[in-house]
Amino acid sequence: MAPFQLDLRSGFLRQLAHPAQLDPRTLCMDARERFLYLLNGQNLQEIALSNLKQRTIAEGVAAFGMGAMAADFVLVKGNSVERLAAGKATSIDGNATAAIMRPEDKGCAFWRTEAGGTEIWYAPFSPPAVKPKLLASGPLVNPIWAPSGESLLFLKEIVIPPGDEGAEPVRTSEIHEVALDSLADKRVAPTSQFAGFSLNANGTVFVGASRSKAQPTVLLLLRSTGREFTLCEHRSSNAAAVSPVFSPNSQRVYFQSDREGKWALYSVNLEKLVEPTEG
Repeated sequence: MAPFQLDLRSGFLRQLAHPAQLDPRTLCMDARERFLYLLNGQNLQEIALSNLKQRTIAEGVAAFGMGAMAADFVLVKGNSVERLAAGKATSIDGNATAAIMRPEDKGCAFWRTEAGGTEIWYAPFSPPAVKPKLLASGPLVNPIWAPSGESLLFLKEIVIPPGDEGAEPVRTSEIHEVALDSLADKRVAPTSQFAGFSLNANGTVFVGASRSKAQPTVLLLLRSTGREFTLCEHRSSNAAAVSPVFSPNSQRVYFQSDREGKWALYSVNLEKLVEPTEG
């Protein structure tokens, strides 16, 4: 698979690169939309969108999270977590599978998944050498930062025992939030079996992909009321891979699906459903 860039105004599509071992889940751009970043095998690579020049930033990378500032990353190398800022690497912790940068690059959250579930940890960047602290543990997936950077949200998976003998248990999920200062974990809202979710720029609306086989849908969830609205069917073979996200101004939702046999990107207009945000 090769990354492409689509100009939404002209409809012009151009190929940006052809990495031999691209992990498509890692594709992201910097805040100014000048560079594309991706994992090609275990190499973190940068592609300049102006001239398509490529360079390798780090090697031996299993996962990465990008900061708001240029050339600021949190890397998972082997199982260790490092911060790479202005070309200088600083060790954070020795055991993780993925990591994401806190807004304004104040620190990072990282997590490890084992047989008993997932542990989510937080490491501040200042003051240095502060030990990471445990934020949450259990059957947790899809951690994301609140826009303020003062709390972390995630899905907590719930298994409901079957009511009838021989029936399969029902898997559903709840959106939870843990505050960095108090470490208080609160339930924000139950969901219609969300397998993955994200939130808009001001944190007032969630978008999620349901794993329900009967209703494989993309839904909006209002934080203030907990009410859900169905946007469309995603009909993906893997609900966790649908990965719905808002546009910066909250006026569109983008998601991926293999509903037509091949993986493709889709979008839904939200202009009459969600108030615009700055972006």
